[in-house]
Amino acid sequence: MDDTIVAIATALTAQAISIIRVSGSEAIFNVAKIFTNKNLLNTPSHTILYGHIKDNDEVIDEVLVNVMRSPKTYTKEDTVEINCHGGIKTTQKVLELLLKNGCRMAEAGEFTKRAFLNGRISLLEAEAVNDLINAKTDAARSLAINNVDGLLTKKIRNLRDKMAKILANIEVNIDYPEYEDEVEVTHELMEDYLKDITINLKNIVNGSQNGRIIKNGLNVAIVGSPNVGKSSILNYLLDEEKAIVTDIPGTTRDIVEGSITLNGIMLNFIDTAGIRETNDIVEQIGVNKSKKILKEADLILLVLNYNELIKEEEKELIKSIDKNKLIIVINKNDLELKINLDELKDYDYVLGNTIDLDGLDKLKEKIIDKYNLGDIIYNDMAYLTNVRQIDLINKALEEINNANKAYLENMPIDIIEINIKEAWNILGELIGDAYTDELVDNIFSNFCLGK
Repeated sequence: MDDTIVAIATALTAQAISIIRVSGSEAIFNVAKIFTNKNLLNTPSHTILYGHIKDNDEVIDEVLVNVMRSPKTYTKEDTVEINCHGGIKTTQKVLELLLKNGCRMAEAGEFTKRAFLNGRISLLEAEAVNDLINAKTDAARSLAINNVDGLLTKKIRNLRDKMAKILANIEVNIDYPEYEDEVEVTHELMEDYLKDITINLKNIVNGSQNGRIIKNGLNVAIVGSPNVGKSSILNYLLDEEKAIVTDIPGTTRDIVEGSITLNGIMLNFIDTAGIRETNDIVEQIGVNKSKKILKEADLILLVLNYNELIKEEEKELIKSIDKNKLIIVINKNDLELKINLDELKDYDYVLGNTIDLDGLDKLKEKIIDKYNLGDIIYNDMAYLTNVRQIDLINKALEEINNANKAYLENMPIDIIEINIKEAWNILGELIGDAYTDELVDNIFSNFCLGK
């Protein structure tokens, strides 16, 4: 944190403008060593100066330099941004000069890391910056910018404030029983407190599933016996000839993937090898991959044949899949009906075919309905989005559930307090009010250098 850091903040490619960002106590001084405009050292904050970058007597580039003085900057440190012409060699030469004149190359995500460590943003907001950079859909972008703006952090902080007041009241009741101005936390009051906290936490936990879907999309596996039309369905959904289609069973021997956006959500389709017993070593590898993908997919489209009875291995496959993430696609309904639909009455299924595309739009509607994709996107959405966040919010809820259990068992208030305090600590770790250096280093190592 004592070093002055530098990195290229834009893509290193041929372009009109590239930006080199410098941050730290010596940022302005170090840039002044190579900048021809002598007003730089005394210029007011948030001012742009024109001049040249020079290496001794050699002019390297004609630039605009943006000066931003602490604390009103991204990192809360003195920050300078040099707007160069976008040539790769020119940008690299300016960076090289800054490294020779007192700057250190920034680590991945170090600018945002300093913004967090200097108290400008929470850990949730810092992670959202990376989500914003990597957003692949408008919905993911909207979610990320809401979290960058602190909507989710406010929710968590408000909940921690409620817990802190309860904990403070309990402490006063225990340590100063004679102090009558403070509310006495009775078992009746504790019931109301716990109910309110539980509702708030459950809302955040339930929303986290939506956040994961918006950020990462849904992984959709298309599975079934050989030659039931899986690849044709994939090609229709993607609107391109992604998979090879033939009448020969076992044509798809490896995983074929593609993505579309449906109601603002990314759907990552995976066409798998037909699941069957086979002596073909290559095909068997594909079948094993298919079984692995079944376990990892968010949604499984199991394709059956309209003009065939359901095979025993297909029945076993249906039983092995969680009904909540299964849609059965009965393909080839342009042929004679032989399948027994009564066997599927307890499952979500659609009828269709890939000849005249009958029913395949209904498949999209079924996916939208099953995951409520029409309602999870709205202007003020603020959801948790990654494994770290979701794991911590679930741990906090578990502690409050333990507090509820202790209350129902009529345990003393100070025993219940232990679980509430642990939940409070966990929420502090979630937003970064409490953290370890290892955790912070791990999070910011996934960022790009210039951010």
